[in-house]
Amino acid sequence: MIKWTNFILNSIKTKLMGEIATSDRQITLFYSSKSKRAKQTLAYAKSEGWPVQEIDILKTPPTGTQIAELADRLGIEVKDLVNQNHPAYTSKFEPHEFSSEDWIKMIRHNPEIMKQPIALRGKITILVETPTDILRI
Repeated sequence: MIKWTNFILNSIKTKLMGEIATSDRQITLFYSSKSKRAKQTLAYAKSEGWPVQEIDILKTPPTGTQIAELADRLGIEVKDLVNQNHPAYTSKFEPHEFSSEDWIKMIRHNPEIMKQPIALRGKITILVETPTDILRI
């Protein structure tokens, strides 16, 4: 019964606050399991004793709504979530201006081009540049 109640409360919270449910009591980390920086960031977060909800974008690509919400929480445009220097981007695409919807589609179909890791805790969201950035959250 408790699990079901928590599920319902989390569903309501998600509907009210956006698709990405966050908590002051845990870190949600969107990351690529192929990224050395992301692995180090994850290790730092765990070493601080924080519970971490891990979202490996290669195994579970973010939804379009999640991508838009991450950009909004970071205070950037969706296009700025794309690492245009990543080999997966440079091998498939040329620098170009697209609509937000097109950038979202590109990330959805090529999650490895999304800048990451992105850490969320409560109302705080950061794009991790160095693994120790996670300590600011």
